[in-house]
Formats: sequence, structure tokens, C-alpha cells
Amino acid sequence: MNTSTFLEILKVAEKLKCNTRHSWTSSGRHESVAEHSWRIALMALLMRDEFPKIDMDKVIHMCLIHDLGEAFTGDIPTFEKKEQDSEKEDEIFFQWIATFPTPYREEFTELLKEMNERKTDEAKLYKALDSLEAVIQHNEADISTWIPLEYDLQFTYGADKVEFSPYLKELKEEIDKKSTEKIAQKDEA
Repeated sequence: MNTSTFLEILKVAEKLKCNTRHSWTSSGRHESVAEHSWRIALMALLMRDEFPKIDMDKVIHMCLIHDLGEAFTGDIPTFEKKEQDSEKEDEIFFQWIATFPTPYREEFTELLKEMNERKTDEAKLYKALDSLEAVIQHNEADISTWIPLEYDLQFTYGADKVEFSPYLKELKEEIDKKSTEKIAQKDEA
């Protein structure tokens, strides 16, 4: 890849550092889309032993690129996002990666298609991590940042995504315990 193209791709991707999510960090500021993507990639890296038959490098690639479309659209919280929002994000992402040089154009296109279809174990794992990281982040944020619907959403969000894996189901149960403890502490205060 020539250096000009390389820098142009990074310039677009940099917007993910600026675009914030609905989630808050433990220090009291909005989380960036880039921070979310980085952490799900780290989660995948740390789970290699739990999923020895899964191509974890592919999962990490999925985690790193999954929200690149949000460089153009910004983040829309899951409870507000509609199907047409996802379609628009994908359309813009596909248009952008169509400008990439070979082999990146093909790799990113195939990864995005696989991620959207969610048929492979790699795509299922990436999507589960995407959901689980959001509830983990909510548990780490001050509960004053939660909106009323998140009290239930903490327990339901991602629950369907972990069903294919005993390890992920156990992790979701542990996350749910942390959510229950956080809510109980607020109620005691």
C-alpha cells in the first residue's frame, strides 16, 4: 500500500477516537468508539485458550474493523439503532473499503460479509464480545450514567449472542452478578 493511501485510511479511522459512544468510562467521560473496538480485540486475544479451534486472528481483525463505518455515521446506541441505520453504515463502509488497494479491499469486504451473516464461529464470537464489552463497560461506569432502560438491558443485552459457548454463558453470568451488585449498591445508598 502506498504511503498516501495508508495515511488517508488512518485519517478516516482516527474519527473513531473522536466519536463517542453512549457508554461512560470509570473516570467519568464518554467512551470513544476506538476504545470499545480496542477492548473487544483485547478480549479476543485473552480468550485464545478458551477457543482453540477458532481462528482468533480473524476474530481480532473483525473486532478491530467492526465499527469503522461509524467513522462516517457516528455511534447510535443499540436501543435507538434501526435496521436502516445499520444498512446505511454498512453501505458507507463497503463504499469506503472499495477504494482500498488489493488485498485489503477483498479482506475487509469478506470480513464484513462474514460478520453480518454471523454463521461462522469467528463471527459469532466477535458479535458476542461486541455485546459483552458494552455491558462490562456499563458496570465500570458510575451508575448515575445509566438511563432507566439500561437496568433491564444490562441483563438481556448479549444474552442471545453467548448461547453457542459454555464459556461465554459463564462469563455473561459473572457480568450479570456484577450488574446485580452495582444496582443493589445504588439501592442501598
